[in-house]
Amino acid sequence: MFLSSIRSAATVLVFILFFYMIRGGLEWALHRSPLRQVTVLHRDVDAIIRRMGLFIDVAIWGVVVLPTLLLLWGVYDNMEEATKGLLGFGINMGSQRISVGLVIVSAGILYGSYLMSLILQKLLMDEVLIRRQVVKGVRLAIGRLLHYVLIFIGFLLALFALGFEFTKLTIMLSALGVGIGFGLQSIVHNFVSGLILLFEQPVRVGDIIELGGNWAEIKSIGLRATTVQTYDEADVIIPNADLLTNQVTNWTLSNRQVRLIIQVGVAYGSDVPLVIETLMACANANERVYKTRPPQVLFLSFGESSLDFELRVWVLADDRIQIKSELHQEIDRSFREAKIEIAFPQRDLHVRSVDESVTLPPPETKG
Repeated sequence: MFLSSIRSAATVLVFILFFYMIRGGLEWALHRSPLRQVTVLHRDVDAIIRRMGLFIDVAIWGVVVLPTLLLLWGVYDNMEEATKGLLGFGINMGSQRISVGLVIVSAGILYGSYLMSLILQKLLMDEVLIRRQVVKGVRLAIGRLLHYVLIFIGFLLALFALGFEFTKLTIMLSALGVGIGFGLQSIVHNFVSGLILLFEQPVRVGDIIELGGNWAEIKSIGLRATTVQTYDEADVIIPNADLLTNQVTNWTLSNRQVRLIIQVGVAYGSDVPLVIETLMACANANERVYKTRPPQVLFLSFGESSLDFELRVWVLADDRIQIKSELHQEIDRSFREAKIEIAFPQRDLHVRSVDESVTLPPPETKG
């Protein structure tokens, strides 16, 4: 047992060094070989090395290291018997036997399809579609569809590798279809809505939308849900179907300019031309107000307690709240300097009839 333990430890150490050599070879191949000229591989080289290294490590442990350890401990007489014995170990499920070897092959197929989908996604989106000037939303939609198709194909091949028959798979898919029809309607609805959002692009990543009275920026559009971030930096997950069925205001669909309206009421008797001139000066003094689309001041109405004006300016949607605050401060300061009174609600009370005892002084008493 002592000798077997020493030999096992030495074997494990040797294979660990071998694993490091394999990772070093992958790094050389992707950093210094002609493969480094592939933009996608060069950009994601660390992730590719990590995932391929994991795949190779698991395969070597299952096919080489464990059989070698069983051979060192005397469980089997030679390497061939150890490998067959380990890979052939399994359980019976009806007429089908699920062995370790089949599980390893199936897992390898599934993981290989996952790696292939990631590489093809990057290659298609960043090398092919972007050169053809395909818009970002369509690129994302094609990439996601390719990813799910390859994963589904890998899943089917993994089931075939485990020994499942085609007729059984047909029954499973039929049951899955019934499950989708009854219990997964919302998921399928959101999935289809996600494809529509990615292809038609009524909203895009980076757009500023108003939904339910709240302003938010779209951070990501998935096939099931869309993530938006409010101005409080709260991430909100919105099902894609809600973005299609509900009314959504997209402030940046065609451009990022929005009109900012500031309502101001001044007291009756104020100098109207001076009010208009002061509001225009406040707008022109702000550097972030667009000058290509000149500010506008409108005298809208005679209110109950004020003369009602509106200052309308064009600003960048991202700076809307900050510019609104700056203009409020500048208007308040300028009105104070110009002695323009900002109105507040006032009421006049007219007394028509009052009891005489309230208004007349009491009669003088004679002493």
